[in-house]
Amino acid sequence: MNDTTTSRNDDSTPSAAVRDWLLDTDPALRWQVERDITRAPGETWQATRSRVATEGFGARLLAEQDADGQWAGGAYFPAGYFGSPEADEPGQPWTATTWALKDLREWGLDAEVLEGTAEKLAANSRWEYENLPYWGGEVDVCINAFTLATGAWLGADVSQLAAWFPAHRLADGGWNCEAEEGNSTRSSFHSTLNAVRGMLAYEKITGDASLRDARHGGEEYLLSRQLMYRESTGERVGEFIDQFIYPDRYRYSALAALDHFRDACRHEETPPDPRLAEAVDVVRGERQPNGTWLQDGRMPGRVWFDIDVAPGQPSPWLTLFGTRVLDWWDHET
Repeated sequence: MNDTTTSRNDDSTPSAAVRDWLLDTDPALRWQVERDITRAPGETWQATRSRVATEGFGARLLAEQDADGQWAGGAYFPAGYFGSPEADEPGQPWTATTWALKDLREWGLDAEVLEGTAEKLAANSRWEYENLPYWGGEVDVCINAFTLATGAWLGADVSQLAAWFPAHRLADGGWNCEAEEGNSTRSSFHSTLNAVRGMLAYEKITGDASLRDARHGGEEYLLSRQLMYRESTGERVGEFIDQFIYPDRYRYSALAALDHFRDACRHEETPPDPRLAEAVDVVRGERQPNGTWLQDGRMPGRVWFDIDVAPGQPSPWLTLFGTRVLDWWDHET
């Protein structure tokens, strides 16, 4: 969307031009626009959501699945990655099983389309870390969070993995991917957000609220820091706070965190916490005069195909997230 002449709205309501632009997108995004922005009837957005399996991003990614249930021959990394020249490049590939399933789940694919995948992964997929079985997870909290949510979605038995989260929560309330290697005793914004996202998805899919206390503790870790600040110094925790990207993979931002809190509050039917206000101001401040949000960058590494715009361009995905966060905040506070 290149028209920057539209006057900026004073509230969270997108212009007709922005709504039309958001609707002219892949089914993986469009159904969420219909549900969250245009408030289309359920039968409308559900019909669009059903097209994820047969059109656009969803269909393209489904076509890349291997016969053994995996993508790119690996759990978290593609087969042959370690020891290859690619392993010396910045970032990592985003083509292996965990990333493919995370995308398909978040795009709204019906799990029935992947019938048999959970069983195939149980039989054929092992983590690159110590050859552990796929549905048991490993030691990285972010990986375990993705696997918990995806396992619940596909109907795998992830009960043992669910118990991992409260057992590995750190003393300050959150989680850190470096903790299991003994490299940190303090929680990470990135790791904690991924953990609470995974636990919320698990609860929503299964109806099992046994992780709610642990999730609330992780959310409190972020809320006590207003989603942005170091507790020790009061400074912003990093430049990533207002650097919005899609797909964000595992990366934290104020926008990603607020989208989680919106989801959690709607699920539990609770009002927004006032401590979110400064992060909301950051998101509002990044909105462009025409009502869109720009892509700030890309996570380096190989992908199957691009699913959003180049850096510096108006991003339909980020505009969806930003618009629905502000709409929620402005109408619920």
